[in-house]
Amino acid sequence: MSGGEIELIDLNKHFGPHRAVDNINLQIPGGEFFSLLGSSGCGKTTTLRMIAGFERPTSGQIVLDGADMTETPPHKRHVNTVFQSYALFPHLNVFDNVAFGLRRQKVEPDQVKRRVNEALELVQLTSFEKRKPAQMSGGQQQRVALARALVLKPAVLLLDEPLGALDARLRKQLQVELKSLQQQVGITFVYVTHDQEEALTMSDRIAVMSNGRIEQVAPPEEIYEAPATVFVADFLGVSNLMDAVASGSDATGRCKVKVGGFDCYAGRGSADATGTTKVTIRPERVRLEPKGTGGENRIPGTVQRWVYLGNSVQLIVGLATGAKIQALMQNTGEEIPYREGAEVAVHLPATALRILEDTGAPLASAED
Repeated sequence: MSGGEIELIDLNKHFGPHRAVDNINLQIPGGEFFSLLGSSGCGKTTTLRMIAGFERPTSGQIVLDGADMTETPPHKRHVNTVFQSYALFPHLNVFDNVAFGLRRQKVEPDQVKRRVNEALELVQLTSFEKRKPAQMSGGQQQRVALARALVLKPAVLLLDEPLGALDARLRKQLQVELKSLQQQVGITFVYVTHDQEEALTMSDRIAVMSNGRIEQVAPPEEIYEAPATVFVADFLGVSNLMDAVASGSDATGRCKVKVGGFDCYAGRGSADATGTTKVTIRPERVRLEPKGTGGENRIPGTVQRWVYLGNSVQLIVGLATGAKIQALMQNTGEEIPYREGAEVAVHLPATALRILEDTGAPLASAED
């Protein structure tokens, strides 16, 4: 079994009547960059704290590399944690902050120096060892916190929204650096975030959480392209959700659906679905065509809003069904003919229209 493998078995955490974590089962292989993604209160940080040993489960097991760690105190688990606040010692310089854990373990001084220098080289801070935290930027402090965790050579590194306090530009830069660092050191990273872009950019796999439960676990592309539930489709990225009535598959294996009285076909999701359901399509898959254009999966609409985003243009379109959807058109340098008030045919390609399962989880945006 590879080092850093985590298994959560029937894991629960209750705070009085509230179920913060509700019967989670999860396997994370060693060396994976795994993200727990969800809005505030979904249970992701509580799950991370139980893996770290800072919270004790109400029931269930936490297994690390085949050993049950459920009752093991934090300092005896081969894991380390990087917090959003970094928790650096303000009176110690960078070298001493990174060396702190090694000295507590009574590592020989020459080994401390070698390992601290190696850790600082990993995070590109080799010339900063004499600086105090107050003399450093937020991004540099985050790197010190990473070095302090990595110098102890844990089997698992737990990261609780470590980029949350940084500005957007620096956050994007460090997303790439953090993924590169994880690949370089080869240990398991478990990353908690509410930021969809962070999860999509860095993760090998993502678990989307809601109300203490896991809605879907999959690689980023699958989570985005093939959301398993209404909640996942609504939470991850921008998704056009529409009420529909399904009547099973046709001869081509697509599901026949009525969207506000218009006959359409959904080529993704359960082709055998029947009855009231929801369908979804991503804005970049929606096609706007001149009014009156014929063909399947086309619904009349009117452009209600036109928003310039630089590399693309976002159009809010009111459908004849009464629903509103978003369409995203790339800025190719050519004029986009559909302005506010334009009547259009909205093409929802069957290859991009998906039937969704509704688990009953309340819809929420990533900003919640």
